[in-house]
Amino acid sequence: MTRKLHDNICEEHLFASIFNKYSKDLHDFLFYKFGDRLHPKDKVQEAFVKLWQNCAKVTPDKAKSFVFTTANNLMLNEVAHQKVVLKHRQSKPKMHTNENPEFLMQEQEYSRKLQDALSKLTEAQRVAFMMNRVEGKRFKEIANLLDISTKAVEKRIYGALEKLRKDIKEL
Repeated sequence: MTRKLHDNICEEHLFASIFNKYSKDLHDFLFYKFGDRLHPKDKVQEAFVKLWQNCAKVTPDKAKSFVFTTANNLMLNEVAHQKVVLKHRQSKPKMHTNENPEFLMQEQEYSRKLQDALSKLTEAQRVAFMMNRVEGKRFKEIANLLDISTKAVEKRIYGALEKLRKDIKEL
């Protein structure tokens, strides 16, 4: 019957020999599995710190399994953390602009003036103008859709532009 020499690894020389024996292999395992981006050297150190904290519970024959499992779990936790960080970085709303407050106020005022001016157009002018400027339709397309001549479309859009220029005086 074999007799166990040690039932834990709390003795400094025993712990040091386990560290020297497994640390390089553990680093290589983590490096090959996860790459260098997640800092495998740090995870090796953390795994051995956890081993030291639990030295009274770990027997020498279970030490290798303990540090490899612990380090692997630390790396998996880091991968999950990086995914969360990436998700929040992508979804983070922009809280600032490069425009000064005066520009933003002028932009809002201009938008209000434009909406007021558009509401003052006749329905025929507004429809033709919006189809041309917003939807990007050509005069001939608008004429076909509204069942009018191309000249009528031109006249409506020209009249709309004249009214808008007069109402806004900034166009």
